Amino acid sequence: MPALQVMARISQRIASVSESATLAIDSKAKALVAAGEDVIGFGAGEPDFPTPERIVEAAVEACRDPRNHKYTPAAGLPELREAIAAKTLRDSGYQVAASQVLVTNGGKQAVQEACATILDPGDEVLLPAPYWTTYPECVRLAGAEVVEVPTTGESGFKVTVEQLEAATTGATKLLVFVSPSNPTGAVYRPEEAREIGRWAAERGIWVLTDEIYEHLVYGDAVFSSLPALVPELAERCVVVNGVAKTYAMTGWRVGWIIGPPDVVKAASNLQSHATSNVCNVAQRAALAAVAGPLDAVGEMRAVYDRRRRKIVSMLGEIPGVVCPEPEGAFYAFPSFEGVLGHPVGPAEPATTLELAAVVLEEARVAFVPGEAFGAPGYGRFSYALGDDAMVEGMTRLAKLLGG
Repeated sequence: MPALQVMARISQRIASVSESATLAIDSKAKALVAAGEDVIGFGAGEPDFPTPERIVEAAVEACRDPRNHKYTPAAGLPELREAIAAKTLRDSGYQVAASQVLVTNGGKQAVQEACATILDPGDEVLLPAPYWTTYPECVRLAGAEVVEVPTTGESGFKVTVEQLEAATTGATKLLVFVSPSNPTGAVYRPEEAREIGRWAAERGIWVLTDEIYEHLVYGDAVFSSLPALVPELAERCVVVNGVAKTYAMTGWRVGWIIGPPDVVKAASNLQSHATSNVCNVAQRAALAAVAGPLDAVGEMRAVYDRRRRKIVSMLGEIPGVVCPEPEGAFYAFPSFEGVLGHPVGPAEPATTLELAAVVLEEARVAFVPGEAFGAPGYGRFSYALGDDAMVEGMTRLAKLLGG
């Protein structure tokens, strides 16, 4: 009798997926807090504000409405899809039909479904680095190859058409374009974005553009929507967005895809088998958010702007640390190249992975090392936390690093 073949317990495809580094750091920090430790966490990209009351009240009313106790269309509530289309025109100048909108369970599902819908095994995806940790995992889950295009602080962490052209091959199918950026806070000027959009359109390359931080820009920086700037790109462009950052609704899990009708229909088919409709109560809350005024985000942005300037100033005073000023989102992304290889507490960290571990152990400060974003030598610090906690965390870091 032939011996039975020993099968792997976990599929190769899923075993290759890395844990979200940002959530892992946040979980470790919260576990230490639960154990009674005084930890300052700069890890998670989550507003520290409550969801605006009018949005919460809409959800309360939705709970009482029996219509929301049943299945609804997998692609989203029709009135929410209409409202997202109207909001997109209002905020981005990009006109789309409601049928071009798919409501998803947060921005991550939007990215994953977009990649699964567009990409095939063997396709290549241009991914400017530093990048959000989820992008490469979604690309690889779709069977495609990630082609990193590195940027530096000297370039403002922005990629050029020349770099993209040099990285392009006959297998290139998609470019991931993000502005404002997580983790760097970089914001492309309209003329820079337009040049990249025209290049992609001329090349016949698809673009996945993440606009989740569209309302969080500071100083002279302005948000630009790529398909609005370059209309000829629209047939090969997928926009992902959501309510998480603009309306302090990370836990509500409502995002969306906007794209060509055939892509949205195919992604809707996928979602119909994966999750069906997004929670109806959360959709009703999102409807109140996107159809309402932007006064709450204006108030939050003013607070983030103040914190942005403060954290950059404090990081810049630490010997060996260089921190470019972010123009968008709510992250500082300093370089620790001048710190690595030197004594830090009882250790001499050679990488930012090692440095992050030492800082958490010795100073009880949690940040995400740059390796998670394809940028060794850097670290990401969210300033979406209270002012006092932010200053205390920076003070502890400076004391440990000799500032």
